[in-house]
Amino acid sequence: MSDHDAPQQREYVGFVWVGDEPGVRVRLVAASLDDARAQLIAEYGTGHVISIWNEDDADRPRK
Repeated sequence: MSDHDAPQQREYVGFVWVGDEPGVRVRLVAASLDDARAQLIAEYGTGHVISIWNEDDADRPRK
């Protein structure tokens, strides 16, 4: 796969709430929202509240 064919990496930001602890602010680079969520699950485990988004997507008008 060439660099041109590789998925574009984008920055995602958000929060992860683990149990009763205050939310942890996160910032990571991923190929997609699903990839970003999978990275957070790999780091923090399952069953936690995750809120994550890409700032560019958040600024786009909705259809």
